[in-house]
Amino acid sequence: MFRDRRRGLIIAAAAAASLLMAGIAIPASASQSATPAGGQASVDKIVQKYDHPMGSQIRLHEGTKDMPPRTFDPQDVTIQASVAGIDVSGWQGNVDWAYWWGQGKRFVWVKATEGTGYTNPYFNQQYNGSYNQGFIRGAYHFALPNQSSGATQANYFSSHGGGWSGDGKTLPGAMDMEYNPYGATCYGLSKAAMTNWIRDFSNTYKARWNKYPAIYTSTSWWNQCVGSSFGATNPLWVARYASSVGTLPIGWSYYTVWQYSSSPIDQNSFNGAYDRLKVFATNHD
Repeated sequence: MFRDRRRGLIIAAAAAASLLMAGIAIPASASQSATPAGGQASVDKIVQKYDHPMGSQIRLHEGTKDMPPRTFDPQDVTIQASVAGIDVSGWQGNVDWAYWWGQGKRFVWVKATEGTGYTNPYFNQQYNGSYNQGFIRGAYHFALPNQSSGATQANYFSSHGGGWSGDGKTLPGAMDMEYNPYGATCYGLSKAAMTNWIRDFSNTYKARWNKYPAIYTSTSWWNQCVGSSFGATNPLWVARYASSVGTLPIGWSYYTVWQYSSSPIDQNSFNGAYDRLKVFATNHD
């Protein structure tokens, strides 16, 4: 669990962390074993310093540290059915997938990459372990739009676990668009420049996998930093930690996934029945 994992992280050798400081990704061997190479302490130090979990900056900037329990608004007629899911990153380490299956979770997005200098060292256990348990799973990328082009990051993501196939068990890749963990809220980009960056990422991913990526964001960040419409192409994964999903970001009239809490782990709801979730993981765009 996120909070338990965070408390358990061990501060150790700075040498391993310096690899990422220099823009070098964690070696593939560290991403492909249940116990990542380089020593547990070194790996956890890298995660602690360089892994920004989905929604971490939204919670920091939008004052949503303590999450209320979810209760669907009975007046919201757009919700006909839902499927429970979660998302995870390096902070969760090796995940007990049988436990979360027993809690009724049926889908998961796993963090694969951030920028072009970080890969989740626990990706293999999380991505393949969830699949083996029966989850419909996908991968996500934490975008750093001021560091390299959208196309560059889409290709990096695609080459490090972010691919897609219409097998009914793989969710489309997702780009995590939220507050800059290193500086200016909108990464120093104008709305037009941010729109172009997102379109570059989205079109590159679509060209490679014949599927548009989902976009994860909050209404507040999106309207401030982007303000453009992607509703005709990209599924919306909206973050709002409240009893109802509220106003959606500019450009969408419908959400596909709602992240409604981070306690005791990031919790998500798919806006549809299980058969529609399978279609989402099957159909090409």
